[in-house]
Amino acid sequence: MAVILITGASGQLGSEIKTESRNYSGYEFIFTDIDELDLTDPEAVKIFTSANKPDWIINCAAYNFVDRAETDTETAVRVNAMAVKNLADSIEKTETKLIHLSTDYVFDGSSNTPYSETSAVNPLSAYGRSKLEGEKYALLHNRTMIIRTSWLYSPFGNNFTKTMIRLGKERESVDVVFDQVGTPTYAGDLAEAIMHIVSRVIRNQIAFVAGIYHYSNEGVCSWYDFAMEIMQEAGLNCKVNAILSRDFPSVAKRPFYSVLDKSKIKEAYNLTIPYWRCSLKKCMEILLKSTE
Repeated sequence: MAVILITGASGQLGSEIKTESRNYSGYEFIFTDIDELDLTDPEAVKIFTSANKPDWIINCAAYNFVDRAETDTETAVRVNAMAVKNLADSIEKTETKLIHLSTDYVFDGSSNTPYSETSAVNPLSAYGRSKLEGEKYALLHNRTMIIRTSWLYSPFGNNFTKTMIRLGKERESVDVVFDQVGTPTYAGDLAEAIMHIVSRVIRNQIAFVAGIYHYSNEGVCSWYDFAMEIMQEAGLNCKVNAILSRDFPSVAKRPFYSVLDKSKIKEAYNLTIPYWRCSLKKCMEILLKSTE
């Protein structure tokens, strides 16, 4: 029986994988967060992996406070980089496969065409730099698959979608930037894709190929477009004002363009990726049901 360890299990993606795992019998899932396993403690990680002998580790743990990372850089590096090193070190010389989640923020946004896995990285923020450092540590293990994703949202945790719904109920209008372009990613779709890959590799239906991959939903939009769609799906009359990033100053710099090219993961693992509006609709149905 394959043992699959999920770290950061109480976050958006970890929670979605927990939901998705109900569709997979015959595997042993171990869901951990900081209370069960502190990834920043190298000895604790070594003891845990040695005792549980996971065949797969899906690392969803991350420090995602982009603005706060500018002043709390030490914590961002500890969680996003050193914790990954601890995981990679703990499974050195084993057959364990590591799937590590990364971000579009490793790019500077100066491109005007979708970023491929071989595009030059140049993070603008402390958060992006800590995630890039984490990628380098993850790749020290030769059975590592890095999945960069973007603009993650789900019914779990805190995210842009839930914030817009809350503000849409509280206010008559909201200001949202229209000059930052990317692709929203429904964490439920990403969880489904990850389990599709894991299960097909376990059943020898497809080969595991280590390296860096990109995954987001299909399509392109600005944060303004995304907010407009959320308000419409939620049936809210809140007006969304399109503003420039310079009129909405933030502590950390964000890439103006971070669309990801998904060709590699689609071809390697025979994935069909849903369009972002379709996935938002699916997520909104779950969110709106939970507030009825």
